Parts: sequence; structure tokens; C-alpha cells
Amino acid sequence: MTQVTNPLRRLTLDRLRARTSEKWRVYPDDVLPMFVAEMDVPLAEPIVDAVTAAIRDGDTGYPAGTGYAEAFADFARERWAWDGLAVDRTTMVADVMQGILEVLDVISDRTDTVVINSPVYMPFYDFVRHTGRTVEEAPLGADGRIDPAALETAFRTAAKRGARPAYLLCNPHNPTGVAHTADELAAAADLAARHGVRVVSDEIHAPLVLSGARFTPYLSVAGTGNAFAVLSASKAFNLAGLKAALAVAGPDAADDLARIPWWAKESPSHVGVIAHTAALRDGGDWLDALLVGLDDNRRLLTGLLAEHLPEIGYRPGEATYLAWLDCRALGLGADPAAAFLHRGRVALASGPVFGTGGAGHARLNIGTSPELITEAVRRMASAMAPLT
Repeated sequence: MTQVTNPLRRLTLDRLRARTSEKWRVYPDDVLPMFVAEMDVPLAEPIVDAVTAAIRDGDTGYPAGTGYAEAFADFARERWAWDGLAVDRTTMVADVMQGILEVLDVISDRTDTVVINSPVYMPFYDFVRHTGRTVEEAPLGADGRIDPAALETAFRTAAKRGARPAYLLCNPHNPTGVAHTADELAAAADLAARHGVRVVSDEIHAPLVLSGARFTPYLSVAGTGNAFAVLSASKAFNLAGLKAALAVAGPDAADDLARIPWWAKESPSHVGVIAHTAALRDGGDWLDALLVGLDDNRRLLTGLLAEHLPEIGYRPGEATYLAWLDCRALGLGADPAAAFLHRGRVALASGPVFGTGGAGHARLNIGTSPELITEAVRRMASAMAPLT
């Protein structure tokens, strides 16, 4: 096993500010950006090598083959002890959200309703509504976990509105960082079957489950044969700019998979597919070092908030590099991120955009160095100082 230095400790703020991606270009330089889901890491060396070779060789055409799916199947077997990722029931798609839309188009009509667990990743609302479908929220419980009663109510409502309702599951959950258990997923699958709801599971954060928890693939649960999962290496290996993802069908959904149009398979970046495949095949040591670093950052944030902002409610996430902060006791109104930005010059993701349950909350990205997390909390605390 190769010893890899914690990727989160390798880049200075000056080097990060030289980047031209969204995280480092949306705000002026006096703002510390902790909002969008980009990590402050160098890429794993196997990814750099694979992409460099592709560029050098001019290998920049259209994607082809099943190498990405094969790499993901091996990764799932090794990391999650899951043998159910069948390569012949997969297709490449541009990215997770575009893949979700392709799946929704074959399992539901544009007049149907899609159920989501709020608060949830904000594009769920925008992408689904852009297709003409209706969003029905099934709010999470007070513990941040799936509420079966709320889910059943939402399923019942969705089934009354149209013949082919769907459930867009976030597994693990963004922004709360919850890793749904096998029992929770089984209960959701049972409810979906009873109400005739087809399930699409967004599993983009699956490789980012931290110590003390485990990831359960939705398709590994009994009764999910007609469901889909959409996966990508992008979040775990910081490859959002090299787009590629994989739609995976349960054994009873193979015919639906076949109806996804051919151009969807050609929509990923070929260089992206090369990068993702290299990450899954050869980036395991880098990922393990990252997970240790995220674990350390999770503990660091817990201590910093307890010391400097004890009024903030924070339940350390089981997965992702995103921290969901309950700031309601601070008296900053529905959107505390706005106050942190204006008064403290630190940018967090706005809670209300995540839907019901988001008001009074903010999301902070801990996929960065301990020094920048410390500085972010310092700035947040300074935002609470009396105004003079």
C-alpha cells in the first residue's frame, strides 16, 4: 500500500486562489469561499498521469466501451462488498443530474410528480421542475433521517397526481451528511412498491462515507429491482470539471435502461471517463488518505464550533465533506449565510435553497485544510460581534 499525504493539507491559500473554477472566482479575494462542493486538493497522481497521457496522445474523441462501468463494479465490490453493479445494466451519462433526468424520462411522464426528502441538494428542485414535473417534499425527521410517515404521505399524494410517480433519493444525503442505513432504505423501498413509485438514487457521494458509518447501495436492498442508481467518481476525487457518470438499472429495469437514447451515452467527456476510471482503478490510497483527513476535519469543526459558536447546532455528518449548520439560535434570520458573508467575509451555502427545513441553516464545506476551517469559524464568530 502506497503512503499518501493527506490531500487536504497540500495546497496553500495562494495556490488555491490561482484556480479559475467557481469556488475561487464567484467572490472577491477578501471572501473565504466555503460554499460550493469543490475540494481544495491536488488530484491523485493516477488521474494526472491518465489525463496527461490522453492529452499528449490526442485521445480526446467520443467516449466508448465499458471500462468505466467495469472499474465502478470492481470499486463497489471492494469498498461496499456489493456484487450487484452489473456492467450490462449500465450506461454512461454526462453527469449525475443529467443522468437522473434521462432516467426520469423513461420511468415517468413530464406531468408526473417526483418526491424528494427536504432539505436536499438544491438542483433537485430546479432540474425536476424544468422538465415540467411537480416536486413533492417529504421532509426529513428532526434527526435528519428519512421520516417514513412523511415519505408515505408524499408517495400517496404523488400517486394521486399521476400514473408514474418517482422518488429521487439522495444517498448519502446532501446537505445533512446522513448515510442511510440498510433498514431505512428497505423501509423506503417497501413504501415505494406499495404506492407504485419508481426510485432513482443519486449516489454521487457514496465513496465519501466516514468512519463510524457505511454506505448501502440502494440497489443492494431487497425489492429494488425496478429502481435506478446514478453514480460518479466526481465528488470523491474532485472531478466536477471532467464530467462523467454512470446510470445503473436494477434487474427489472433493464428494458427501461435500453430506452435511454444513444446520445446520452456519448454525452460524457471522454477525458472525464479516462480520469474517473483511473481514479476508481488506482486512486484508492489517495481516497483513503482523504477520508482520514475529512474525519480529522469533522472533529476539528466540532471543537471549533463548541468553543466559538456554541449556539450553532451541528450533528457531524456520516458522509460527504459538507457540514449542515443549524444557526437558528443566532438570530440571523432565514438565511444566516448572508450575514456571515456580509459581516464575516466567509461564503457558506444558503440554507433556504435546500427547501423545507433549510431556513435558518447554512452548509459549510470541510473539504479543505484545517487552517482554512479554523479561519472560517473565526470569521463566522466575528460576524456575531456587536456592530458598532
